[in-house]
Amino acid sequence: MIKRALLSVSDKTGIVEFARALDALGVELISTGGTEKAIKDAGIPVKNISEITNFPECLDGRVKTLHPAVHGGILAMRANPDHMKQLESLDIQTIDLVAINLYPFKETISKPNVALEDAIENIDIGGPTMLRSAAKNHQDVIVLVDPKDYEKAIEAIKTKGDADYEMKYDFALKVFSHTAHYDTMIAEYLRQKGNREKFPETLTVTFEKIQDLRYGENPHQQGAFYKEAISTGGTLAEAVQLHGKELSFNNINDTNGALALLKEFEQPAVVAAKHANPCGVGVGFDILHAYQKAYDCDPQSIYGGIVAANRPIDHKTAVKINEIFVEIVIAPDFDEEAIKVLTTKKNIRLLKLKNISQPISEFSFDMKKIHGGMIIQDSDRSMFDGDLEIVTDRIPTKKEIEELKFAMKVCKHSKSNGIVVTKDGQTLGIGQGQVSRVWATENAIRQSNFPTKGAVLASDAYFPFGDSIVAAAKAGISAIIQPGGSIRDQEVIDTANQYGIAMVFTGMRHFKH
Repeated sequence: MIKRALLSVSDKTGIVEFARALDALGVELISTGGTEKAIKDAGIPVKNISEITNFPECLDGRVKTLHPAVHGGILAMRANPDHMKQLESLDIQTIDLVAINLYPFKETISKPNVALEDAIENIDIGGPTMLRSAAKNHQDVIVLVDPKDYEKAIEAIKTKGDADYEMKYDFALKVFSHTAHYDTMIAEYLRQKGNREKFPETLTVTFEKIQDLRYGENPHQQGAFYKEAISTGGTLAEAVQLHGKELSFNNINDTNGALALLKEFEQPAVVAAKHANPCGVGVGFDILHAYQKAYDCDPQSIYGGIVAANRPIDHKTAVKINEIFVEIVIAPDFDEEAIKVLTTKKNIRLLKLKNISQPISEFSFDMKKIHGGMIIQDSDRSMFDGDLEIVTDRIPTKKEIEELKFAMKVCKHSKSNGIVVTKDGQTLGIGQGQVSRVWATENAIRQSNFPTKGAVLASDAYFPFGDSIVAAAKAGISAIIQPGGSIRDQEVIDTANQYGIAMVFTGMRHFKH
């Protein structure tokens, strides 16, 4: 039977109604601080925690519930005669229900320019301790951390005088998940704030669910979408959906790939993506010009794909996009006329991400789950290792250098082995995901809908042989950018010199598997 309840919450949602329902069921209420005041102001009888502990709150409220009269009442196992005998000798009464939520640490650190001292003061100590005590003794104690569970608990007490074991187990599980999440946020905040070790001996990560997905990568797989608890902004998890049905697993993965590439550009740019790979990229004097370039690269693959833009979508661009079917358009904004045009198609998803160009945070990591473990690395936030090194007899022109940089930005986000051919700020062909670099080169050249004479070529890793250079020369490629570092670099350079191709080394590989 539930006879005594301890209520102490930062989020007061539903707490007065919950307290009133408990009081009506004859449950004695104990509370602290603001929660006690809210309950008293509603005319509901409640005892202050100090009446239970016979010890005043102290240290600006840092110490108020850390007391044997509280934790003894929570942790005593009712079926253990020795426990109950000890409670009686110590004049401690059992506490049968604990409803607590914690100091708003996340809300505090989400404020701009929050001081470390303010963050520290919003680390809850007593709350997690009581929650863990109650969750450990869940066979005897109802423990609630989520206001959405208040009604369920009241209904159980009304009908049976207590919750059944399965319900208590579920409540306890939610508590341990919640306190683990809370502590992980604190640890991650302190690691970032103090610029401490990126890869500690033990790594705990935490995410918050945005939504359940209809299914995963395939219909027979379940899926869900989670976001980082400490958001850095400019990510897909922060986007606002303006139109269309909910995102699927593949939508999210594909759009994330497009978004990562889009962040490489400052000038108006559009990335068209399919299966998390770029299928067309263009930069231009405005967003319509950039879109047309991206579309023209591969009008076939863009169908049913993703369009990501780093400028607002205007009416003219919306009309062009609407000529075909695309799954998603993501942009910093859409003007009113553009929305009218694009929403004529029921299934298109429109995503607004106002800070779409915000760089990837230095605290962002690339994590890949493997069976039995996980591999983790820094996000690939760099492009070149210092200045470009010109290694051929022919020196690339200033225009070629700019084009080579554009090509490498796209290549960095293409699956390995990756080769990208571009001209005038437009991708002509993208060869990616091949087990042979020469195949990737041949695919990129063959894919082009435009003449490749005078175009440039980027490779995500070094060329192991000169065969790819020969293929590029036959296509009229004028300049090549690659990391270098092969034991056969000189052979590759000699081949480029043989065909009058300019070549630069970046010193930085960009494998993407």
